[in-house]
Amino acid sequence: MTDSLRVACIVPTRNGGDDIKALLASLAIQKQPFDLYIVDSSSEDDSRLAARAAGAEVTEINVETFDHGGTRQRMVDTLEQYDICTFLTQDVVLADALALERLVDAFDDHQVGAAYGRQLPRADATPFAAFLRDFNYPGVSRRQSLASIPSFGMKTVFISNSFAAYRRQALQQVGGFPDGIILGEDAWAAALLVQAGWVVSYVANSECIHSHNYSISQEWRRYFDIGVFHGRAPWILERFGTASGEGKRFVIEELKYLGKSNKALWALSVVRNVGKLVFYKLGQQEKRLPNWLKRRLSMHRRFWDKS
Repeated sequence: MTDSLRVACIVPTRNGGDDIKALLASLAIQKQPFDLYIVDSSSEDDSRLAARAAGAEVTEINVETFDHGGTRQRMVDTLEQYDICTFLTQDVVLADALALERLVDAFDDHQVGAAYGRQLPRADATPFAAFLRDFNYPGVSRRQSLASIPSFGMKTVFISNSFAAYRRQALQQVGGFPDGIILGEDAWAAALLVQAGWVVSYVANSECIHSHNYSISQEWRRYFDIGVFHGRAPWILERFGTASGEGKRFVIEELKYLGKSNKALWALSVVRNVGKLVFYKLGQQEKRLPNWLKRRLSMHRRFWDKS
């Protein structure tokens, strides 16, 4: 265990309900010492009460001011006394008492600027949700660096702030999370870290439970937002390659995963993935679309209110 590193866990919340209580319970049994900070966006339930009861320091913000990158970065700026800033989302449950410790142990390697853990599907995950976790979070750890771009491509900067940790010094050195983006603050930071020579470490034995059973329309809207992110941050695609090769591999692997026993889902898989591509391309071209239409196509609709 890396006892010498001071660790902060930061969790943005908004009407967390039973999810935040499950996360807090899983944090309570962690072997790794840490301090807990909750950033709550005008919750109308007992999220703040549950967080304070768990010993967290709670910061309340107006829901209209929440920003995926800016809100997280303001916490990083404030927590100067910590070496490691770990981020979780309210719907995550750490899989065991060693999950956080194993993630923090990655920073024993002084080249590591960020690390993220493995996400396992929930018990109620659909085949599509379960495959997505299997595809993005394999059972083998890896190091993502400049040297891995030829083999990993865009996967070099893959990371998820649902369960990720950053060496604060490194994150601040490269400029931190951006303000005013629709999503992808984690990929943005990872790209900056890798460009600066840091390593992003995937720690497969540091596990959490986290998945979403998105409907087709939710999936498509999510990909519209990813397209917006890439369209507004073209430097990431230019430096690390387009997402097209990974997308083709995803479609093929998903059909294999579904297998003959789920043959009835093959057509649905094709429809979902074709729609994802169309919405992603629309997102990349969002500057040509009126704001009212972007709001309808997007999962993060409040972003367009601010825009």
